[in-house]
Amino acid sequence: MKNAVVGFRVHSGWCAGVAVSLEQGIPKVLRRERLYLVEEFTYQFRQPYHTAQKMRAPASREFIDKVRAKAVDLACHAIQRLQSDLETRGYRLSSGALLLASGKLLPELEHILASHALIHTADGELFRDAITRAHVRHGIPLACIKDRELLGEAEQSLGLTAAALRTRLSELGKPLGAPWSQDEKFAALAAWLALPEKVKPAAESKRQLA
Repeated sequence: MKNAVVGFRVHSGWCAGVAVSLEQGIPKVLRRERLYLVEEFTYQFRQPYHTAQKMRAPASREFIDKVRAKAVDLACHAIQRLQSDLETRGYRLSSGALLLASGKLLPELEHILASHALIHTADGELFRDAITRAHVRHGIPLACIKDRELLGEAEQSLGLTAAALRTRLSELGKPLGAPWSQDEKFAALAAWLALPEKVKPAAESKRQLA
């Protein structure tokens, strides 16, 4: 079986998931999905820490735990479906790739709920954590990279100039059609970087530099 990697770019309550493999050294998108990580796509569940801020303890913690558990379950089901689909097409899901935000450790819940900035951060981290836990449950390795470092890492690792990289990312989505937003592009790029057999397209890089 050929290797495939799925990349994730997470938002509050949902994420872009893009599975990528290499065909003769060229990345190819195998599947693109918008995955929902809440039982209802409403403000209440998409912004769980904002919701919990209006609750008293211990109800606030119970609500956060409920949303987190549901997010993990939904992420697990999504990965399981993706594994099955890829296997029927001759691909093995070798790993995942997750884009991170700041990566800062969050304090205890009461301190989070006392800070509007931390509440925003915690909402996103809860759903990133769900993707991480789902990979652990399935025994699938997960590569992580900070969102703001992705393009620089890609230029260095793949041997592409910034202009060449933008072109390649746009071309990746053409067979799929819209939407092919920055979320999908970045998720695909994270997956590409995590492929074990990725190669540097040196010839293309040199052409761009000439």
